[in-house]
Amino acid sequence: MTQEQLISEIAREVIARLQGQTPAAAAAPAAPNTGDGVFATVDEAVKAAAAAQVKVSQMSLPERGRIVAIIRRLCAENSKEWARIELEETGLGRLDHKIEKLLNVRHVLGVEAMRSDVRSDSTGLCIIEHAPWGVIGMVLPATHSVPTMASNAINVIASGNAAIFSPHPAGAKVAALALRVMNRAIEQETGVANVITTMANASIRAAEEVFHHPGIALLCVTGGPAVVRAAAKSGKRVIAAGPGNPPVVVDETADLDNAARSIITGASFDNNLLCIAEKEVFVVASVFDAFMSAMKRAGAVELNNAAVERLTEAAFTFDEPGKGKGCGRGHVRKELIGKDVSVLAAAAGVQVSASTPLLFGETVEDHAFVQEEQMMPFVPIVKVRDVNAGIAASLKAEHNYRHTAIIHSRNLDNVTRMARAMNTTLFVSNAACVAALGSDNPSYLSFSIATPTGEGVTTPMTFTRERQIAIGGGAMRII
Repeated sequence: MTQEQLISEIAREVIARLQGQTPAAAAAPAAPNTGDGVFATVDEAVKAAAAAQVKVSQMSLPERGRIVAIIRRLCAENSKEWARIELEETGLGRLDHKIEKLLNVRHVLGVEAMRSDVRSDSTGLCIIEHAPWGVIGMVLPATHSVPTMASNAINVIASGNAAIFSPHPAGAKVAALALRVMNRAIEQETGVANVITTMANASIRAAEEVFHHPGIALLCVTGGPAVVRAAAKSGKRVIAAGPGNPPVVVDETADLDNAARSIITGASFDNNLLCIAEKEVFVVASVFDAFMSAMKRAGAVELNNAAVERLTEAAFTFDEPGKGKGCGRGHVRKELIGKDVSVLAAAAGVQVSASTPLLFGETVEDHAFVQEEQMMPFVPIVKVRDVNAGIAASLKAEHNYRHTAIIHSRNLDNVTRMARAMNTTLFVSNAACVAALGSDNPSYLSFSIATPTGEGVTTPMTFTRERQIAIGGGAMRII
């Protein structure tokens, strides 16, 4: 069977399952669909990945680079199909942006990021190598299932590891589809099978098994606070990509049109599902009205107070009411997460053009849309006294996640002050949030941004152990 035939076969099966149908070939009850890296149990998946890891660790960097190139190529070739299937399965985000995320996998760092360091003096030589861990257990989010898997696979394979993936149940079918296609191509071109593996049935229980399996040396978790806490209890080292609620400050010196365009670009991307996306904006009072006008010129639609209130009622439940409408301890309703602007507009009781990229409206600082990571294409705008008040409000809204913060300012002192105060993993000045991950910028891409544990935007080096090799002076004389 050719690679193209395999892709078509797996795609037909996944689509049929998503539509609640049973493919003709699987009309009778059958065991979980396994093969090409998909296994019935966690133990089988770990053992297969361990056997593959021995071979990967012995490969040269150019040989590992061939595997990285295969993953990048497959993401590009199948971007439209995998994006469509992921959108159908999860119901989250926008098709065009899901395609773009898969195309952007080409920007993820591979073997080019690997390095060795050397120190020498009259006493001898020290070589510092970066060795693999082994099999790495990796949890995938529903929001970017295949892009995160591809990104992480590139990182871990480049550094000589193998991986077992535990996908979110809401995005498990497309993850298994892509993983099987990748594994088949990797085995055909390199002879190594099961470099990346997963389980046929994704579940919380399977993730727990991954966390505690003795054959897994390291965990990388991309998801919400609950799964990060669960991984932390495993006793293993955890690289955790946690939550974010990125604030934006717009001061009186900002280029308001650029600020508006940038905020719309970032906050609307994949319907605001990105953890780095602009979630709330604090604007200095002296330019507040001018900024709101700039947002409208750039194509966003403003909601009045009544519409914001209706949208808030649809988007949140509250444990305790706050001092104002929409304030208090809010919980996001899943029904609106990642939905299109038209869906949010209908909930707000307004109609908008199909081409509208983003909704925005004025709120107070304690509003639920400001304080909660809401992941919807609506941005709350808060008027603040001055830049210092904006920075203080940003610190409160960011909740010390230390994830991402953004400022629009021509005043370098203001930029520096906010950067130091926020101390976030990603900090962006005068650009959209996506600049932090390589969009029109020399920064690099990963879909796992380890903020709670401090590794930052992951690279192959993130998944290595440092090995120091000391060579005495006598050996140096022989050399």
